[in-house]
Parts: sequence; structure tokens; C-alpha cells
Amino acid sequence: MIKFYNTLHRKVEEFTSIKDKEIRLYTCGPTVYDYAHIGNFRAYLFEDLMRRYLSFMGYKITHVMNITDIDDKTIRKSIEEKKTLTDFTKKYVEAFFEDIKTLNILPAHHYPKATEFIPQMIEMIQVLVDKGYGYTTDDGSVFFKISNFPDYGKLANLNPDEMRTGSRIESDEYEKAEGRDFVLWKSRKPEDGEVYWDSPWGEGRPGWHIECSAMSTHYLGTHFDIHCGGVDNIFPHHENEIAQSCAATGDKFVNYWIHNEHLLVDNKKMSKSLNNFHTLRDLLNKGYSPETIRYTLISTLYRQKLNFTFEKLEASQKAINRLRELKRRLETVSSNSGIDLQNECKTVIENIMKILGDDLNISGALGVLFTWVGDVFGLLDQNKVSSTGAQNGLELLDKIDTILGVINTQSHDIDSSIEVLIAKRETARKEKDWVLADEIRNQLLEIGIILEDTPDGPIWKKK
Repeated sequence: MIKFYNTLHRKVEEFTSIKDKEIRLYTCGPTVYDYAHIGNFRAYLFEDLMRRYLSFMGYKITHVMNITDIDDKTIRKSIEEKKTLTDFTKKYVEAFFEDIKTLNILPAHHYPKATEFIPQMIEMIQVLVDKGYGYTTDDGSVFFKISNFPDYGKLANLNPDEMRTGSRIESDEYEKAEGRDFVLWKSRKPEDGEVYWDSPWGEGRPGWHIECSAMSTHYLGTHFDIHCGGVDNIFPHHENEIAQSCAATGDKFVNYWIHNEHLLVDNKKMSKSLNNFHTLRDLLNKGYSPETIRYTLISTLYRQKLNFTFEKLEASQKAINRLRELKRRLETVSSNSGIDLQNECKTVIENIMKILGDDLNISGALGVLFTWVGDVFGLLDQNKVSSTGAQNGLELLDKIDTILGVINTQSHDIDSSIEVLIAKRETARKEKDWVLADEIRNQLLEIGIILEDTPDGPIWKKK
């Protein structure tokens, strides 16, 4: 049984896909007005962990992640930088794809850009107008009439009657108390510059919320399995998505709404003014490895606030080092006698998958994994593992890494300059030049590389 916390019903529910062993998944992607920060990647990595787990459990997944390249922020910043919207957003779209590759995030099957779906948005808005859910204003804008949609507020647990009435909200983001009629199409304004399209209501551009409804239903149909995002998307974005999608299509839209909690830095909200704002690139420039960042951001249950600290990064690197060291030790086993670990590995993988099936309980799964790791190290120290057992252990680590994505990563490969230093140190040791050997060891340590001398030669790991 697989269970997830469904925000729509505010409880953990058994997961059942619409089609047997097939899942249609939509996840909120980046708004490309800046580099994505680690709070954004907390969401993308939780979704990656979920997708990897469901794939491991035998589901065929169709994953769509949108790219918001038109909204208030992208337009404002493109005008500030005196660039076309396309030229401005291109830089951050490319950076996003570089970043998800760096973090070993599985690519979505479709990455629709909002600017590529304007005709579909106009078509959906026209349907809403024709059905009486949308109305036009004197300036040529179109708004969604919430009073005509009785279920409004169910996702965010709001009472529409308690919200500010008689108001219309044209901005993309706003507070709960302000959420009344929201914009579907914005008439052309001077502050939008040259960003506009023709429509039946005049020149303008879509509101933020209609973008995801048009793109998700285009690829996944009017009723699909899972929609993910951060808790900050619940209102107004996802609430408005439900209203306009259900009203336009008459279908259910989404069965499971799954949201991750916020990321904090040293128990504070991440903010540039507090000097605790980090992008992935910031952390890489400080010398932290991609897999360390990935491990840190996935190792806390997605529904709990994640308190990010540099101490956690260091602990994550040690955990990864331990997994890699176990892999290295297992690869050296050649004995025909000893334990084959078959039953142990079978039990461990079953327990880990069962725990992950309970609302993606990653911390519990990691607890089981590292208990097994400690046990196998103990057996290896006593030479009690056979070559068959070592192979079974390696296969288990490979299976686990299809979900964790931190053991067998390209960033574990050592670059050529470090290889040269290690080879130079080996030459110094053979020539008994201990002073030079120690100097090189310290030089490597300064750049975060720890060497360990073994009978089979030196091995290295990141600090």
C-alpha cells in the first residue's frame, strides 16, 4: 500500500492511480526571473524522490513541469534590464536545466513554457466566459467569478464568504483575505511594455493561474493523478487552478494534491536581507558537492519544515562517504566462504520500500539503510562476507541509489588536477619523501579531499 498526504482532504490517503500502474504527474516549475534558490530545489527534489520511488514500485509515469516565463516578475525585470521577455528569460531557463542536471534530478517528459500556450489559454478563458464563470471589464480584462463556483476554497480550507467581497485581484500573488475574483486575462497596461498578445477581448496577456490549467490539461487530460508544489502555492495559485479547470472542463481535475513545506536557513526564513539566501551555485562555489546538497534537501520528510544549515551539509557528506566506502569495501571481497547476505538484503529493501510507501518517509527509510550499512561493515571487518554476499550488497546499494541518486554520480569522479596531485604524492611516498607527501596531503585537504592509504593504494573522499 502506498499512502500520501492529500492536501485536498487534509489526511493521509491510500494512493490509487486512475489507470493501473500509470501515473500522470504535474509539478510546478520555475518562474524564470532569477536563479532558482535552495528553497525551490527542496520542492523539485521532493518531487524527484517521489517520482523515483513510484517508478521503482513499477509505475509508468508521465511527468509535466511548467516553466513560467510570463508573469508580473518576469515582465518587470525584463523591462528593468531593457531586454525582450524572450531574451531575458532565456538565461534563467538555461540555468534551471543546468541546475537540475547538476542535482541529478530526473528530467520531466514535457517542459511547456507559458508563452508557447497562449492560444490554449485564450480558448480556455473563452469557455469560462461562455459558461458564465468569466466576465469582462471595461478595460478588456477578464475575471473569474468565484461566487459562481461553490467549491472555491476547499483546497486552502477557506470560506469564500469570509474573504473580502466585491473586489477583483489583478496581481498574480496576493493574501488569502484578498482572494475574491481573480484575473484570467489582463488587458494591456503601460507597465507591461511590449509584452502582449491579441485576444477576443483586446490586447493583453494571461493571468498566472490560467497558465498551468491550460498546460496541464493539454498534456495530461482533464483528470489526472497528482499535482505537486510548495505549500506557498496552495493559495492562491492551486486554488484558482482547481476553480478554472473544473469550471471549464466539468471534470475532477486532480485526485491528489501533494505539497512540501518551507525551507528555513538556521531556523529563519530565507531572505537576501538576512544574508542567508542561497542558490545552488552559491553552495557549489563554496565547495559543496551536488550530491551533498541533494542528500540534505531530500533527507527530511517533505511535509516538515527543513532547517538548512552548513552542519547538515557536512553530515550529509559523511553519510554519502559511508555509503561509498561500503561500496568500495564490497568491491574488494573475493572470498568464497562467508555470509551471502541474500535474506538480509531482501528484508532491507522490502522494509525501505514499505516505509517510503508511508507518505514518503525518507528519514525512516534512511534509518533502516544505515542500520544495515553498520551491520555489513561489522561483518566485513570480521571477513564474514562471501563474494556472493558482496555482490548482493552491491546490488542493494544500486537499487537504493536509483531512489537516492547520491552514490553513483558523475561528481564523484575526480578531476584531472587532483589525480595529478595524488599520483605525485604516491611517487613521493615511494621515494620516502615524507615531507612532500604530507604537503600534498594537506594541499588536498584544503580543497576538501581526504586521502586514506590502503594496501591497494590511496582512496579519496570528499571532506
